[in-house]
Amino acid sequence: MGTDSRAAGALLARARTLHLQTGNLLNWGRLRKKCPSTHSEELRDCIQKTLNEWSSQISPELVREFPDVLECTVSHAVEKINPDEREEMKVSAKLFIVGSNSSSSTRNAVDMACSVLGVAQLDSVIIASPPIEDGVNLSLEHLQPYWEELENLVQSKKIVAIGTSDLDKTQLEQLYQWAQVKPNSNQVNLASCCVMPPDLTAFAKQFDIQLLTHNDPKELLSEATFQEALRESIPDIQAQEWVPLWLLRYSVIVKSRGIIKSKGYILQAKRRGS
Repeated sequence: MGTDSRAAGALLARARTLHLQTGNLLNWGRLRKKCPSTHSEELRDCIQKTLNEWSSQISPELVREFPDVLECTVSHAVEKINPDEREEMKVSAKLFIVGSNSSSSTRNAVDMACSVLGVAQLDSVIIASPPIEDGVNLSLEHLQPYWEELENLVQSKKIVAIGTSDLDKTQLEQLYQWAQVKPNSNQVNLASCCVMPPDLTAFAKQFDIQLLTHNDPKELLSEATFQEALRESIPDIQAQEWVPLWLLRYSVIVKSRGIIKSKGYILQAKRRGS
């Protein structure tokens, strides 16, 4: 592991961008440990295992190249959708903006998901509420730049339907009235509300917005957690230099049977000042 770690550390010291993708977690086999108790635990475990697996397979050619963009994957778990089976699959994603204030992150994430899965279009993308300062309430202005980028992706046929997460009735109504492409769903965290709020339910029913439930924490991936995972996998690295920009979690479901065929994570991180 020492030599692997040194090679990985040298590459990360020179690179500007890191693309990490787990591949299909259902293909992980021996890499998969006991079922994680939370989404955050699963994600952290996935980041570490992906980094470890990638480190162990670094070629001498890659070290000589010192690329600006590092593609960090679990190669044996990568699985594209068979084009002949595409119509039978529903491809859904949830996008978490972590350390980026650029709406272009939305397009980057969707483009990368399509590339990883070998599809031209995602059926559904839900955007988690973007990070805001403590004590500040989420407003339409916070959401607008990301939603406009999602609308562009719907218009260019990269996404079929777009949705939101954790919006209350007022926030959802403001977005609905302003948006050109209307949200078709809104996720509600049942940890913070055991029963769907009646005003939200009534509004969603009136405008045909599907209310879904989720149990993601408010912050699925923090800068500190990502840096800790980096440090544990690759000790000889300046982990504090790396900032995660966004994280996308995807699932591929067989429509007729409702079973998960594939699921995984993709994330992009940048080195500070690059």
